[in-house]
Amino acid sequence: MMILHWSAIAAWAIAAIISVEVIRDLYHALAHVWPPLTRLHNWHHRVFRPDLTPNSALIYRQAQWYNDVPESCVMIAFSLALWGLAWCLTPEVAWGCGAGVLYSLVFLLSAMARGMGWAWAHDLTDVTHLPGPFQTPPSRWWVNRPYHWRHHFENQNAYFCSTLTVVDQLMGTALSLKGKTIAVTGASGTLGQALLGQLQANGAKVIALTSGHQPIELNGHEIPSQRWQVGEEAALAETFANVDILVINHGINVHGDRSPDAIEQSYQVNAFSAWRLMEVFLSTVDGDRDRVRKELWVNTSEAEVNPAFSPLYELSKRTLGDLVTLRRLDSPCIIRKLILGPFKSNLNPVGVMDSDRVAAKIVKRAQGDVRNIIVTINPITWVLHPLKELTVSLYFRWLTRPYPVSEICANQDISSKL
Repeated sequence: MMILHWSAIAAWAIAAIISVEVIRDLYHALAHVWPPLTRLHNWHHRVFRPDLTPNSALIYRQAQWYNDVPESCVMIAFSLALWGLAWCLTPEVAWGCGAGVLYSLVFLLSAMARGMGWAWAHDLTDVTHLPGPFQTPPSRWWVNRPYHWRHHFENQNAYFCSTLTVVDQLMGTALSLKGKTIAVTGASGTLGQALLGQLQANGAKVIALTSGHQPIELNGHEIPSQRWQVGEEAALAETFANVDILVINHGINVHGDRSPDAIEQSYQVNAFSAWRLMEVFLSTVDGDRDRVRKELWVNTSEAEVNPAFSPLYELSKRTLGDLVTLRRLDSPCIIRKLILGPFKSNLNPVGVMDSDRVAAKIVKRAQGDVRNIIVTINPITWVLHPLKELTVSLYFRWLTRPYPVSEICANQDISSKL
């Protein structure tokens, strides 16, 4: 009974802290749409330069009193209300909710200390606004400096979270596509065209990368296109330098063919070409801004873990999936996998899913910052792929040596070797 008693207290404490964080993020989102709060919150957006150094020490202090202190007061008010509700429901363990009050009080005192101009308070309690180079890409679950930088300097109507990213994930504001340049390979294919349409509808500037000669149109208008061929990936380096997100979506399915030419073609198109494109694109990640904005999306297919009734397609896609998992360990930017079930296309005329719906789900889940985007009717994939990704990632991490991408880029031109 004692264990249950303390477990209930701990549960209330954790729930109180998480709830306070949710209220904090919702308050932040509201401050971008409700003028009375917007006038206060604008002080916060006046403070920082793109390198996260303050424009003015005075404005920084004023921002604490006009934005952070009121925000902390709302957190305290909510935590007290939650504590009162807990006393009504479970009075014997409700004092665990006091953790939410103490948590909020720390934020209030920290904001007041920063408002008084105490340097130690800024260095110790305002960690998402500390200047300095970014060592990692934006985080998935916790708000780190690169994640919060995007709210200030990429899109102020997204990336609202302060500590946990859950609210952004639920609201679809954990990745903004507005104004970003996105290139899609396999653009003349069924899914490629559907992705281009969905991305453009969400405010992206799209570029079609295709091996065909026909122009690519969306809504009756021709869109920017660039021709390329397998083996000519290095020629896209200049284009990739101006691309924020590269979607590697091309592929080939030789079905039942098992000839040497079929083996060569399957691996070259489905695995090695995609890997070369990845390396060319990653070599263009230069500096903090690129580390924050650039992303790779790679269509590896659920053939990574399930039969596709096309052995060479399965083998080559599994190779690509493992290469992506390995490359993620040292990637200077976010890499997402698209694990897709059988959608109807030229590669799979008997597919059962609609490509437009698949593309819409891909974009929506990316906006929720899902890193392994599974779209399938097969429930087994939802179990097998996370297990496979975890075990293979740990295996690669334990038995391979890391390398700093920045040093390689400084010593040699990667794209020239591909």
